Amino acid sequence: MAKAKSLFVCTSCGYESSRWYGKCPGCEQWNTMEETVREQEAAAKPNKQRGGTGAKAQLLSEVETGEQNYVHTGIDEFDRVLGGGIVEGSLLLIGGEPGVGKSTLLLQICSHLSENGKRVLYVSGEESARQIKMRAVRLQASQKSLLVLAENAMDAIEAKLNEIQPDYVVIDSIQTVYRPEMASAPGSVSQVRECASQLMRFAKTSGCAVMLVGHVTKEGAIAGPRILEHMVDVVLYFEGDYQREYRLLRAVKNRFGSVNELGVFEMTGKGMLPVEHASETMLSQRARGASGSVVFCAMEGSRPMLMDIQALVSQSFYNSPRRTVNGADYGRIALLLAVLEKRAGLRLYNQDVFVNVAGGMTLNEPAADLALCLAVASSLSDRPMPPDLAAIGEVGLAGEVRVVPQMDRRINECRRLGFTQIICPKERAGKTAVPPGVALHTVETISQAIALLNLKSFKSMKEES
Repeated sequence: MAKAKSLFVCTSCGYESSRWYGKCPGCEQWNTMEETVREQEAAAKPNKQRGGTGAKAQLLSEVETGEQNYVHTGIDEFDRVLGGGIVEGSLLLIGGEPGVGKSTLLLQICSHLSENGKRVLYVSGEESARQIKMRAVRLQASQKSLLVLAENAMDAIEAKLNEIQPDYVVIDSIQTVYRPEMASAPGSVSQVRECASQLMRFAKTSGCAVMLVGHVTKEGAIAGPRILEHMVDVVLYFEGDYQREYRLLRAVKNRFGSVNELGVFEMTGKGMLPVEHASETMLSQRARGASGSVVFCAMEGSRPMLMDIQALVSQSFYNSPRRTVNGADYGRIALLLAVLEKRAGLRLYNQDVFVNVAGGMTLNEPAADLALCLAVASSLSDRPMPPDLAAIGEVGLAGEVRVVPQMDRRINECRRLGFTQIICPKERAGKTAVPPGVALHTVETISQAIALLNLKSFKSMKEES
């Protein structure tokens, strides 16, 4: 009988040790070492490792590439994030918090693919076939040609894959699948690594696209070894919470396309509905005539998207004024507040500042600096911005307003939604084609932008003091 051996494995990088460490020696992450049990293989036990592919080395110039075949899933927002659709023989990993809609979206995708004549197999290690049937009825998904398998043993799943030879496979989820010959529990580092490797081998040899569902930790990262994200071709994250009806799908790794695209979905009783016109959706409930609200056009990959940036500035009654930020980088906001204090003369040292990006969006580009500064200045002076005004530009430490990329697309999106006044950097004025009916207000510094809108400027602050 094989003797069991205790082993400590890092859940982040897979580092193995015979003793426990508070800090992993491999990746230097804290509290990632977990105890597992590994069987010592007997000398007479046959080696179950499979051989290689038997491929021969060849010159790179002789390799036939062919055209990349993208298959549309029937959901445009999902295809947009992938770069055009699912590539045959690819391995995809979709992560997200519990209840965000991963299984619902994948079941809808499987339904569309099966309706187009594709052989699709949905493997669930968490739910029974009856539960999947109930969800399919609620989503009004196709049930005639969609195959369902409730199984979590990797050997049994592989036998069914070889028997059915599907075109697309969904594994929900990879943390529940295990190999029976391994002593470690499902979801452990060794189990996840071996099962993912086996599925990757099947995808590459058969041309079947495999979609894996991954659990996430409390920090938001996909649970299991970090090598899992290196093995797959595409890593997608589903973002959202229970208080908001919109879900965001982002790609953090994509070997077949860009990682800057964003997909917007709406959670409804009939499943995940794609939101094609995201700008209108984000501005549909914008407050009119209120101070501290500025419209900004962000670029999510190739998609321009208008966002409502809100700021609230009020007198502080604490020794240290409060700074609360939602949807933007806290350090960036602190930097911009210092620029407003030093370069524009706004008194913010005794003011509580609250910043929010409406709609649950997140700002990741410096092009929103000008809009953030104007929102704070508008709330401080309690003067609302014009309803047809948008602001685009980066703000430096000297108070200068810098140019940002893709100004043409941003301006056209603003014009399409009725924003005919745009504050932008002066250096970009002569390089941008201005659509008819749009007025560009160019500024060189943040003080000029504040004075242009008749907000509290540097000069007015001097006169008050």
